[in-house]
Amino acid sequence: MMTPAIKAEQLSVSYGGRRVLDQVSFAIPPGSFVAVLGGNGAGKTSLFRAIMGLSTPERGSVLVEGQPVGRGRMPVGYMPQMRRMVAGQISGWHMVAAALQGRAWGLPWCSAHARAEVDAALDAVDARELAARPVMSLSGGERQRLLLAQAMLDHPRILLLDEPLASLDPARMRETTRRIYDLARQRGLTVLFSTHDINPLMGFMDSVLYLAHGKALLGSVDDVMTTPALSALYGAPVEVVRANGRLFVVADGGGDTLHCCDCAEHTR
Repeated sequence: MMTPAIKAEQLSVSYGGRRVLDQVSFAIPPGSFVAVLGGNGAGKTSLFRAIMGLSTPERGSVLVEGQPVGRGRMPVGYMPQMRRMVAGQISGWHMVAAALQGRAWGLPWCSAHARAEVDAALDAVDARELAARPVMSLSGGERQRLLLAQAMLDHPRILLLDEPLASLDPARMRETTRRIYDLARQRGLTVLFSTHDINPLMGFMDSVLYLAHGKALLGSVDDVMTTPALSALYGAPVEVVRANGRLFVVADGGGDTLHCCDCAEHTR
């Protein structure tokens, strides 16, 4: 059988003194495009950190292409959540180059080979025109493209994208998703795409990895995004509503708001 790109076995991870993943197990086939869903604090970023070997599980393990994390060079590119702008006066090119081969932030000296690597990463995400512009002059979507270019350095086979649609308007969300999908298909990449809203990914994702209350459910959209499946995962009544081709997840009876899929609260 084909070795999974990522495999979690009885994985338990805590953050801030709270267990966010509790004996989670799943296997993601290579070349999959996976939406990682869940509310704030559900463990999406903690899962990514465990995959990259940046946090030590309390229990269980994560295998990347059959190997324990932290053993040799990882074939993983990571796009973090975009927070406050750092060194906005530098150019887009130098923003990408600062992440080359995991270097610390700063303006690195780049060989001809390294410069070619940066240019190739910019070309991969159609961002060459952003190279000469100061980062502070770029829109949120343009900065997201530079973060994606950073993730493409060193030729990863797996991409972990942490909220790449944050702060984008609906049209840009769909455009960004398509760009990432096309790139993944061209290069045979495995993508884990963390998001609060599943709708921009409809038609692109192969499966959904839904995190809630320390548990995980992996499967197709039709298998995971159902009222029975999510109610069982949350251990409480949850309703999945389909309207005008979109998915909404709502808590029944005025309970917790669920932060994914255009979430809302309602009462009966």
